[in-house]
Amino acid sequence: MFTGAIPQRNLVADKTFASLGLTPRTLARLAALGFEHPTPVQVEVIPRALAGQDLIGLAQTGSGKTAAFSLPMLERLGRGRGVRGLVVCPTREIALQNQGFLDALSEERLTSVCIIGGVRMNPQISGLRRDPDVVVATPGRLLDHMRRRHVGLGEVETLVLDEADHMFDLGFLPQLTRILEAVPRKRQTMMFSATMPAPIERLASRFMREPVRVDLRPAGRAAEGIEHRLYLVREDDKKPCLLEIAEREPESMIVFVRRKIDAEWICRQLELAGHPVVRMHSDRSQQERVAALTGIRQGEHRILVATDIAARGIDLPIIQHIVNLDVPETVEDYVHRAGRTARGASGGTVSTIATWRDKPMIREIEEALGQELPRESVPGIEPYRETDAAGEGPRSGVRGRRQRRRRRLL
Repeated sequence: MFTGAIPQRNLVADKTFASLGLTPRTLARLAALGFEHPTPVQVEVIPRALAGQDLIGLAQTGSGKTAAFSLPMLERLGRGRGVRGLVVCPTREIALQNQGFLDALSEERLTSVCIIGGVRMNPQISGLRRDPDVVVATPGRLLDHMRRRHVGLGEVETLVLDEADHMFDLGFLPQLTRILEAVPRKRQTMMFSATMPAPIERLASRFMREPVRVDLRPAGRAAEGIEHRLYLVREDDKKPCLLEIAEREPESMIVFVRRKIDAEWICRQLELAGHPVVRMHSDRSQQERVAALTGIRQGEHRILVATDIAARGIDLPIIQHIVNLDVPETVEDYVHRAGRTARGASGGTVSTIATWRDKPMIREIEEALGQELPRESVPGIEPYRETDAAGEGPRSGVRGRRQRRRRRLL
């Protein structure tokens, strides 16, 4: 559910939403929601989208992409002639957030329905029978409704693929292809992504018409306002390190793990330590997942233990600290996990708890960020000390990594 404007980072102070070509009614609604100046991605995307251009928007998480495509959709579609807008999202949570923002923005100028898995189909069927203007959907459930002839996409005028890179990570390319083949060839297509993998390039060349590329990704790939920390410990010290961090750092946090079984176990350990904690992973029902996010937003819980299902698109401005109990498998996963904090104009901290086995991925993350992750320690836990084999002393910087050889635990 959308709960109001989020303080946005890097606002373009010499630009107003009025200068982007929006109507007075939309401007009045933006003002009521607390939006005063646009972000860079909104400045670049909104005028082009209002003109009907296809575009590929590349920007870091939390940069204002939802408003960048929602505002032109609201202006161009109007209300009352069936499904003419389609927003496809990789996860249920992202879909729910996008629909919530559209509803808050439109003031019933557009009607929408959210089509996601994990919940009963009958309410969705009822919503589709009311001929909504916009459908916000995850690919699998949308195809289910298409096969049962509950929804037709033959009148779609504007198509948005949100977090497109994540959909390819999850193997949605065959489903996306079937959806794209069902919408009219004459349409506007907007695709938003944090990275530009080869499948997106191929999809763009096949299904888009001379798309404009808007690339506003930071050079170092790290979102601004984030303090990065690295705790190098023995394997047996990972849990004690997490518990110490949770005790010493009282702010709201997400603890990321790789496996669902680990999320359950870590949640229990934090509960036993007296922390208000909730968990989120793919084995939890949609009702449980929504309740977990609601509990965090409302302050009922301070800590969310989650798998990477919560790493992209989840908008929780209250989160101030990310803890990677398991080092992510890719640099992209690190960047997206980190993007759950420092939302809008707020700052945040990303702490990674790692062992010597994680050093290759740590080096990749540091190279991508263009900085070393500052080494930290907690009382009572002996840190892993990095030295070179020749005894030349501690590590000397990013450029010196290739000269390092064997490491040992002290």
